[in-house]
Order: sequence, then C-alpha cells, then structure tokens
Amino acid sequence: VGGHPLLSYRIAFPLAVPRWPNFPFGKSLSLICGALSWLRDFEQKKHQEEARLLETGTIPLSDGTEQPPSLSSSCKETPDTPRPAGEPDWVTQYVQKKEERDLVDRLKEEQVRRKKREERLQQIRHNAQLKYAARRAVSVSAGAAEVALRGPYGVARWGSGQAFRPDPRWLSSHHRQIYYCSRTHSQLAQFVREVQRSPFGKDTRLVSLGSRQNLCINEDVKTLGSAQLINDRCMEMQRSKHEKSKAEEEKPKRRRPEHRAACPFYSYEQLHLLRDQVLVGVKDIEQLVALGKEARACPYYGSRFAIPAAQLVVLPYQMLLHAATRRAAGIRLQGQVVLIDEAHNLVDTITGIHSAEVSGAQLCQAHSQLLQYMERYGKRLKAKNLMYIKQLLYLLEKFVTVLGGKEHPLFTLGTELKTINDFLFESQIDNINLFKLFGFTERYGTVLAASREQPRLAGFQHFLQSLQPAVTRTPVTPVEEGEAGVPRLASPLMHIESFLAALTTANQDGRVILSRQGSLSQSSLKFLLLNPAVHFAQVVKECRAVVIAGGTMQPVSDFREQLLACAGVEAERVVEFSCGHVIPPDNILPLVVCSGPSSQQLEFTYQKRELPQMMDETGRILCNLCTVVPGGVVCFFPSYEYQRQVYAHWDKSGLLARLAVRKKIFQEPKRANQVEQVLMEYSRCIKCCGQAGGTVTGALLLSVVGGKMSEGINFSDNLGRCVVMVGMPYPNIKSPELQEKMAYLDQTLPRGPGQPPPGKALVENLCMKAVNQSIGRAIRHQKDFASIVLLDQRYARPSILGKLPAWIRDRVEVKATFGLAFAAMRKVSPAFPSPLRAPPSPPPRSRASLLCPVSPVPS
Repeated sequence: VGGHPLLSYRIAFPLAVPRWPNFPFGKSLSLICGALSWLRDFEQKKHQEEARLLETGTIPLSDGTEQPPSLSSSCKETPDTPRPAGEPDWVTQYVQKKEERDLVDRLKEEQVRRKKREERLQQIRHNAQLKYAARRAVSVSAGAAEVALRGPYGVARWGSGQAFRPDPRWLSSHHRQIYYCSRTHSQLAQFVREVQRSPFGKDTRLVSLGSRQNLCINEDVKTLGSAQLINDRCMEMQRSKHEKSKAEEEKPKRRRPEHRAACPFYSYEQLHLLRDQVLVGVKDIEQLVALGKEARACPYYGSRFAIPAAQLVVLPYQMLLHAATRRAAGIRLQGQVVLIDEAHNLVDTITGIHSAEVSGAQLCQAHSQLLQYMERYGKRLKAKNLMYIKQLLYLLEKFVTVLGGKEHPLFTLGTELKTINDFLFESQIDNINLFKLFGFTERYGTVLAASREQPRLAGFQHFLQSLQPAVTRTPVTPVEEGEAGVPRLASPLMHIESFLAALTTANQDGRVILSRQGSLSQSSLKFLLLNPAVHFAQVVKECRAVVIAGGTMQPVSDFREQLLACAGVEAERVVEFSCGHVIPPDNILPLVVCSGPSSQQLEFTYQKRELPQMMDETGRILCNLCTVVPGGVVCFFPSYEYQRQVYAHWDKSGLLARLAVRKKIFQEPKRANQVEQVLMEYSRCIKCCGQAGGTVTGALLLSVVGGKMSEGINFSDNLGRCVVMVGMPYPNIKSPELQEKMAYLDQTLPRGPGQPPPGKALVENLCMKAVNQSIGRAIRHQKDFASIVLLDQRYARPSILGKLPAWIRDRVEVKATFGLAFAAMRKVSPAFPSPLRAPPSPPPRSRASLLCPVSPVPS
C-alpha cells in the first residue's frame, strides 16, 4: 500500500501515503502517515497564507477564484457578503474594510498565541526530568471549593462532574486534529508504538485517551474492579472535594467516614504539569499511567486537558461514537478528521452502545434508593427537583408493573417486542416528558446514587413484598461485575438513565423487548436500536472526513446501506479503496471441502451438525490434516456448546486419543483471564515439539467463532499453519432481536433485482464477517504461509464465495471429495518453507479496506 492514494476527494481530504526508505508499512501506519502528512502540509499552507495576509494587510476580493481554506472557515461573513439593496457605496466600503481589519487582527492574535505555545512546548522538551518542571511556581487563585482549572488549553471546575470545557481561544477553525480510533486498548497501544518509530514520532503532539478503569492510579479506587464502580467512586471523590468547605462550616451529626476523602491526584498544579508532559512526547496508556504515578497526577483528567492542544488523539471508538461521552471528554469533531480502524464490527458496536437493558432487580433497587433519598432530603430539595424524583419513582413503579407486578399477575411468561410508543402507552407514562426527565438524571444521577454506607435493606425487601410475593422466595443475587467478585453492587441508576435516554429515540428507530421470567428479579426491559445511522450521522456531519478502515471489511454492503446511506451520505461522496494482500500467491491454500473421508456430505446445519456421523467425520478430517500440517492447527467451531459436544463425543469414540498422537489438544476457555495462559502453553508446546522432534508435531487449538481468540489474536508463523472452519456460524435466526432487525431492514432498505431480501442478506453478512475474522488470524505478515480449510459444502455457493476477502476468494479451490483436498494439502505442504528455517517475522502487514464518507468542507 506504499504509494497508493487511500482517499482522494477533490476538496475535502486528499490523503496519500508517502514512501519512506527502508520503512515497512502496515495498514494502520499507512493511514496515520498519510493523515499526518496531510496535516503537516495543511498547517504549512495555512501559515504561508497568514503571513501573506499580514504582509498586505488586506484580503482578496471575489474574482472567481477559490478562497484560502483558513479564511473561508474563519470568517462567518466575508467582504463579498451581499448588502441590502439601496445601501450607499461608502457604507459598503466601510463595512468591508472593517471586516478586513478585524480578520487581520484575529490572525495576528492567533499567530502570537501559536508562537507562545510553540515556545512553551520547546521549553518543556528541554527539561530532561519531570522534577525540573515541577519546580515551576504556579499561582492559584483563592477559594478552593470553586477554583477553576485554568490554563492555555482548557477550563474545568472542581468536583463539578460536568463535561470538560476547552478554552475558547483553542476553538479556532484553524486548529485541525486527527482522531484515530480502534476497538481495544491493546490495539491502541500497538498503534502508538508504531507512531513512535515512524518519521513523525518526535514532532507529533499525541494524546492517548482511555477509561478510568485503565488510567486510574488511585489504588483504593482501582481495587473496586468494575468500571461502573470506579466511575461512581471517582465522581463521589470529586464531589467530596467540592463539598469540603461546606462540611467544615456545618457541624456533622456523626463523624464523616474515611472513604469520603477527596482524591489526592486531582489538583490544579499536578494536572497541568502532567498535561505539559503528555504533549511533549508520544506516549501510550501504560507510559501515561507511569508518568501520572511519578507526577502524582490523574492520567484520566490530565490527558483530557491536553486534547485541545493535540494534533493526534488516540481513543477507543466507543468513546468517539457516543455523543455524551464525547462531550464529557471535551472532544469536538467540527472540521476534524476521524480514522476508525478495525471497523469490521462498527455497526454492531454502535447498536450495542446505544442499546440499554435494565433488570427487575435493578428497578426495585433504584426505587428503594430514590425513595430513601427523598425521605431523607425531601425537605431540602427544590420543588422542581422533588417533582422529577417523584416522576422517576412513578416510572420505576410502572416499569415493574409491566414486567409482572401484582397488578398484572396474568401476564404470560416469555419475550414480547413493542414499539417505543406502544410501550409508553402500555406503561401509562406517555404523559411524562422523558427528555426533561433524562436531563435531570444526567445532571444529578451521581448525586442520587446510594451512599457507600451499609444500605437499609428492610425497605427494599418490603418493597419487593408489596410488588410480588413470589419474589421474596427467590433471593435477588447480585450480578457479578468481575470474575473475582466485588464488595458491593454498582448504582442501578446508571442503567435507568441509559434506558431513559434510549426511550427518547424516534419510534421507528428502536424497539422495547419485555422479557418476563419466573420471578421479577430475573425479568428485564431491553431497548434495541434498529437504526445505528441516526447516531453515526452526527459524526459524519461534523467531521471534515471520516475514514473507515479494517483488514477484513468484507462484506461492505452493511456499511454502505445501514450506516452511510441511512445517515444521508450520497453515494458519490463515498470512496472505497481496497488493496490485495502482501503475501505471494503460493503462500496460501484456501480449500472448500464438500465431503469427508467416508463420503459424508458436509453440511453443518443446526439440524444435522449434532448427528454422530457428522462429528465423527469432523474428527477424521482433523486426524488426516494433523498428519501433514506442521506446527499449530486452529479449528473454529460455531459455538462453545457445540465445541463441548464434539469434544465429549470424540472422547467417547476414541478420536481424541488418535488426535493426541500427532497434536497436543488445547481448548479455548470461556473466562477471559485464562486466555493468556492457554495461548502461552499452546505456543510453548509448538516450540518444544519443533525442537525435540518425535510423533507429536505441534498442537491443535479448538476455538469458537466470535470468542476470545477469533479477533485480536495473531496466529502467525508456526502458531497457525492451518485454520479449519467447521460449518457456517449463522446467528440464531429465532432470536427476537434478529427477527425484528430483519423485518426493519426489509421495510426500510430497497431490494435490488435478483438480490435476496435485506434481512436475509444481513444474516449472511453476519455469518461471513465472523468467518473472515477467524480465518484471517493465520496470515499476519509478508513471509507468513498457511492453509485455510472450510468444512461445509455451502461455502461453494457463488453468493457465499463472493463475500470472502478478495485475496482469499481469488485463490480458493473447491474440492468435491476429501481425497482431492487431502492430495492438495500433501502436495503443497512440502513446498511450504520449513518452519524451523523460517526467517524472523517482520511487523504485521495486511490488506486495507476503507469506506470514506467525506463532508463537503472547503479545503
């Protein structure tokens, strides 16, 4: 991908990747080098135009030529603005000259500020150690409780819990930024390391953003484990700092507990020192945490204070795709460039972020907390706030009732889908303004959360008894937030707030799922978002350009139809670019196997896959493959349950023992904290077998599509010489959520001639995206090699083959019998380079697939 233009748009964002001598480019690095090259050229051009205007002191009149980008975006009204008819010429000339003078004055002020910022950053770079910078005297204004965090980059208030507000002086349309998003923190850390070793590693102002769970350095808070508990505790400690002065004036009735202490890492001097250090060099999250511990400053807030001054902001795309989270972090996308990497599940991510679920137990607990709060502080509350609390209590009672409270004992158990309006009417809450109520919970939700002291459970149990007698016989068991367990439940009011926000969605864009189970505590209300484009449209509208990239983006029809078209993006504005894989054609052997060694047709449908003969045939195929494939073999199953059934059947039939003769067998664990250990043992086994020789030639890893090892894990070199896909991992077609989504797409999306209905195409696309992610785990760099075996005759259908990645589809071979497939494997295995003599792997490289909706902002 070295010299190809990744995106070409005549006025918006001409992105091209330069060639750097002897420097290997991967997909992500190609994207960011091209983007930073564009940013550097854009800033140079802007500075040249500013210098020219400051020399002349005037701006050009309209002569048919295009205005410079820095001018057209910085002036809301240009000298060419039409004047009212009949206005004297001298008035027009005076207004025009005044606008010219104002523009020149603004350019001069911005130039002075930019020089001061550059001089400050240059001065900080010369400080070899942090302790030298820490000696600087910083003046702090009086009034500790209400003091503002002020600096050249931003403003925030102590303990306010409100969104970070950047300094207006930085909100200039001249300051362009690039926001790079990926799926996980580990992928972002890998990307930052690539930036560090790139030609831009020394001069780029990069800021890495993350959650409190990843950035918190307060050990008392980190031990809580759960992300929601950490967030609640952090906000509580900020309020403690804000309320400290008031607490000293009033004589408390009892001694304030120790846990109400303010966070020692949240202070004016420390945060601004950390902000300066963040802007000096490129740092990933681990380095940012280490720097925060050294400076005794919170990395979570210190990184956010550095956002307005940064050139490149690296963040998880969950943080960018949620509007409230963007506001809280101080992220402004107006006129900026957004790069979304690893975007194969972007549609599902947007749907998941804006869907919400609340259980009956959480509804009851929230009602108990609010009721106790109102009883204790009701006389101190304003009438308006007291009204909102009573409305919330009324809503919670109605939600419990619709789930099967004592007023409606005849509700049938099961799942029921309703439109938003029907749900509001049935719950008898259609007369309440949910927008105002959500605004109240968004502003005061953390204040209404229950105290950290031991809760009064008597009122909670009494409330449960009044709602449904059967509930008392079924104890409400706390939901585990982490695998190690947590000492207390997180506040359920956050879930209530998310559900209220979801109910403000347009009626046609979502559904409410009522799940009534045997007890109220197990029942739940869930909001399902059907149209993710309503939230993605805001990102596309604000940004200068959006690049959606990934290594395995096929099939791309979901992005075009469900995201871009529904978001109002015209087809001519979307530029798709895809390049082939970097490996030679002989380094990959994709096979579609239609029948097994005993001529059993391979079709792993839900009705046939549990038949003993199908499981036996799968075992015999793996036994044959393990005899000719060196190193590691990774076999993917459609689900954990089916993997368990197959493993148990092989154990009884003796196939497991036959497999163990050639490969040591590993299984993917369900617990996330065990994945690393299994991978280490799997890798160690392959390495030892390759060195020691003998009958055992490697290892066999039984994995699950969509599990922990199907995404983000690199089975490069000997770790994955063969990837086997058992069947086609179609989603559960009987799922109410999937059925409603299919019906929605059938109603809203057009159906082309000769094409399947959009709902059926969605099911196939979900299946093939999971397949493409899994089989792409093996080929990870230019000199890697592997075989890919697809065990199901349905893979031979043209419609299915067309949804494989192009670099696999062009080389796939369909084998009607297993004998032909096995002969191809035996023929090609000796031709593969010897695993023991394989050279060291260069940094991973993969194909890039991009969808680039660009906003028509003048350049």
